[in-house]
Amino acid sequence: MITRYEPDARNVLGGPLEPCGLDPVTGFYRNGCCETGAEDVGMHTVCAIMTAEFLAFSKSVGNDLSTPVPAYGFAGLKPGDRWCLCAPRWREALEAGAAPKIVLAATHEEALAVAPLEVLKAYAAGS
Repeated sequence: MITRYEPDARNVLGGPLEPCGLDPVTGFYRNGCCETGAEDVGMHTVCAIMTAEFLAFSKSVGNDLSTPVPAYGFAGLKPGDRWCLCAPRWREALEAGAAPKIVLAATHEEALAVAPLEVLKAYAAGS
């Protein structure tokens, strides 16, 4: 398991990056945070709250997040789970009308390279 924790990581609001999810454990580094680094070519920076609509969309474009893969210890995601999505995939879902809500405080500032803050705020959980 790859683990890492960046105490100086910032979220899209400029504050400290908060954890996204521990059940299931998410993040490129599987530490619960949407941290990123040079080896994270997918840019797993958007803390999203899964919906049935998004999971179906993701599966339709070749990334099945809902089916368990026991060999990798992956139980599959269900609506309501929080997961660090690749920022380009979230943007793709946005353009397809299937973007899930996101947790701004747990979304890494690098996501701003793919979507402006105004757009991210429009999809903030609770809005």
